[in-house]
Amino acid sequence: MATLLRIQLQRPPDTPRISPTLLSPQHFPNPTLLRSLSLPSSTTPSPILKIAFVRRRSSRAVAATVAASSDAVMNAKPMQGERMLVMVPPHPLIKHWISVLRNEQTPSAIFKSAMAELGRLLIYEASRDWLPTISGEIQSPMGVASVEFIDPRDPVTIIPILRAGLALAEHAASILPATRTYHLGMRRDEETLQPSVYLNNLPEKFPEGSRVLVVDPMLATGGTIVAAVDLLKDRGVGSKQIKVISAVAAPPALQKLGEKFPGLHVYTGMIDPVVNDKGFIVPGMGDAGDRSFGT
Repeated sequence: MATLLRIQLQRPPDTPRISPTLLSPQHFPNPTLLRSLSLPSSTTPSPILKIAFVRRRSSRAVAATVAASSDAVMNAKPMQGERMLVMVPPHPLIKHWISVLRNEQTPSAIFKSAMAELGRLLIYEASRDWLPTISGEIQSPMGVASVEFIDPRDPVTIIPILRAGLALAEHAASILPATRTYHLGMRRDEETLQPSVYLNNLPEKFPEGSRVLVVDPMLATGGTIVAAVDLLKDRGVGSKQIKVISAVAAPPALQKLGEKFPGLHVYTGMIDPVVNDKGFIVPGMGDAGDRSFGT
C-alpha cells in the first residue's frame, strides 16, 4: 500500500487555552508576595500584570490569576486590556528542582544539571498552544492514522542570556523539534545594577511571526531582562511573540516588564518576595552563573 501523507499547515490561536479566573487576595497562596506586590483588595484587574498559578486535574486546565498593581500602575492609562501574564506551574518536579537549586550545599555539577532539568519543564509549559503544527494522515503498521507534527519550517528562537541562561536553556532542543539559538551576553554593574551588553549575535531583523524564548534564570531588578526584550523589539519582535523563561522571579522585575511590555508571557518556577540592596533575590538561589559553572 502506498504511504499516505496529506499535509495541512495549522497555526494555534494567539490566545491561550486556559481561561484565567481572577481571585481576591484572600485566595492568594502567598500572602508575603501579595503584600510585596501591593495588590488591591478588590478583584478589579490591573491593566499591567496578571499572575497565574496553573493547576491541571484529569487533563483539564484550571488557572487562578491575581491582578497585581502598584501606585504607578494604578495611575497608568489602560492598555486596551493587554497585560503581561506570569505563569507559575505548580508541578511537583518544578518544585523539586527549585529546592535543589536553593540548597547552598548543592555541588556545581548538580546545580547545573538541576537548572537544565528545570528549564526543560518550563520550556515544555511555555510551548503549550504556541507551536505551529502540520496535520495529515500517515500509514501505520496497522492502518491509516491521523497525525500532527510540529512544523519544522518555523523553528522557535532560543535566546539564552549568558552565562547562567546557558544552563537553563541546555535541554531546549530536546523539547522542541526545531530551534535556532542566538546568544546574548549581558553583564550587570555591581554598583549601579545597570546592564551592559558584551556579546550580541542577534540578527538585524527577525522573520515576521518569529516565536522567541528569552532564557534568564534570575529576574531580580529587571534591568537585564528589560534590556534584552528591548533589543528584540528593535528587531521587529512583538511582545506577544516573546516568552521569558526564568527559574526565580521577583516583583521589581515583573513590575518593570508588565509596565513596558503588555502581552508578554513569563514562565517561572518560583516568585520570591524580596530583592536586597545588592540586587539579589531573597531567598533566591545565589548567583546562578557562578553556581552553574563553579566560578
